[in-house]
Amino acid sequence: MPKQIVRSGDVRLAVWTAGDPANPPLVLVHGYPDTHVVWDDVVAALADTFRVVTFDNRGAGASDCPVGIEPYRIEQLAADLRAVIDAVSPERPVHLAGHDWGSILAWELVTDPAAVDRIASFTSIAGPCLDHIGHWMRGWTSHPRASAAQLLRSWYVAAFQVPGLGTLPWRLGLGDGWDVLLARVEGVSRRERVRSRGADGEIGVRLYRANVVRRLRHPGERRTDVPVQVVHATGDHFVGPDMASDARRWAPRLWHRSLAATHWAPLTHGPALARMITELADHVRGAPVPALDRLARPGEFGGRLVLVTGAGSGIGRATAHAFAALGAEVVAVDIDADAAARTARAVGGHPFTVDVSDEAAMRKLADEVAAAHGVPDVVVNNAGIGHSGTFLATTVEEWRRVLDVNLWGVIHGCREFGSRMVERGEGGHIVNVASAAAWLPAKDLAAYSTSKAGVAMLSDCLRPEVAAHGVGVSTICPGLIDTNITRTSTFSGLDDAGQQARREHAAAVYGRRNFPPEGVAREIVDAVRRSSAVVAVTPEAKAVRLLARLSPAAVRMVAAGGLDRSGA
Repeated sequence: MPKQIVRSGDVRLAVWTAGDPANPPLVLVHGYPDTHVVWDDVVAALADTFRVVTFDNRGAGASDCPVGIEPYRIEQLAADLRAVIDAVSPERPVHLAGHDWGSILAWELVTDPAAVDRIASFTSIAGPCLDHIGHWMRGWTSHPRASAAQLLRSWYVAAFQVPGLGTLPWRLGLGDGWDVLLARVEGVSRRERVRSRGADGEIGVRLYRANVVRRLRHPGERRTDVPVQVVHATGDHFVGPDMASDARRWAPRLWHRSLAATHWAPLTHGPALARMITELADHVRGAPVPALDRLARPGEFGGRLVLVTGAGSGIGRATAHAFAALGAEVVAVDIDADAAARTARAVGGHPFTVDVSDEAAMRKLADEVAAAHGVPDVVVNNAGIGHSGTFLATTVEEWRRVLDVNLWGVIHGCREFGSRMVERGEGGHIVNVASAAAWLPAKDLAAYSTSKAGVAMLSDCLRPEVAAHGVGVSTICPGLIDTNITRTSTFSGLDDAGQQARREHAAAVYGRRNFPPEGVAREIVDAVRRSSAVVAVTPEAKAVRLLARLSPAAVRMVAAGGLDRSGA
């Protein structure tokens, strides 16, 4: 039973509340063909911090269903929302979140000058303002592909304009199979329990017939100063990201955010949406919210947090600089505290010191970074060490050291940060730096090649697992790169003098090759940009990969020659 009935003119609206009345009020508005229960997971996540209010729109669930088309004009639905707000929070402004048609009608109120003082913040999910869409569609010549793509996504809107056609599937029993359809197409794993799904779907078609054509043909100038975040579900089959591309023109205090979900995000990603709603509310009251503060940074990677291990030198340092130059906020991680600090100062980032081979230390790092700056959007597992030696000459201690850093360090990075990316629900990207040695079974690089081959296989195994959560995985395989890894590599069976001589020789070889770490950094950035699976960076790496594909036997023969690949 509803907690209370709120009247909006002659229409009775069923309203539910949860949480302490002393908490900040939050009103959640459902879309089509849902009822208030679409928000159940969000309510459960927020009831301890907000006084959460949900209600059934007119024509849905337990609320009244007026006869005809005219009562479903968006002006009437916005008046309903205002009536609910005034009833549940007559003195305090409310935080507001809407999904689908709930967001569309909320935009109507958010852009009403007479109501602006009643709304503290607005989170818009999968439902742009109809007037904003109208202006965006009028400028289709500047974005013809996006306009055409959105028209294809919105095929059902045209169908709903034909009398009887939009309601026909519901009359034929679509309501009985709706939950199954959501599970198969939208990834909704549980069934939403709704009292009158078929009736809700049939009556809700009136929303489209009463509003869409009228507003798109004659869009108004609807502006607001209310803080707004637009959440785009990256897997949305109905609402593309481009329709809100110029929303800041109408709402200057606006943030665009992405969620790795399909259209019915409140059902599949309730906790993630709850966190976003809370973050905007916190921002409004003046609390620092790194995820929102970063979005003001310009550049291609503006708004994104990038963490790089081994950032104190070489490829890691170059990668930190490359992402920072494109607007990213960088977390520079290195086992050398001074080196991490130098890189962080140079890129305006944040230094952290950690031994990547230490599981507990990596977990602590992930916790501290998340608490201070949020979950990284990009993690580059780059830290590594070089070692040369045949299998029999390499001691157990040397094997353990190489595998602990080069392989286990990557495993720890993927586990600690990958799990947090998945839980956050906003997608992300993991970059694992391997080596061309992963494809080259060189007898004098037994431990090193094994560790890098493990990194490559780990990445291949991880990639499909996290792809469903919007997280990409790239394996970067450089060849001979002029970095200080050659100056810190170790060699089996040599005394200190022999070790130093081999390091100097390897450094000279790599120096003559003269491929700088900045070249690898560019490839890493491009791999994230394109979500590339495997990238062979240098010409020799590309040649080894090609040969390994065409003739593994030829690669083994080349590798058996025992050429000096120290620290490759």
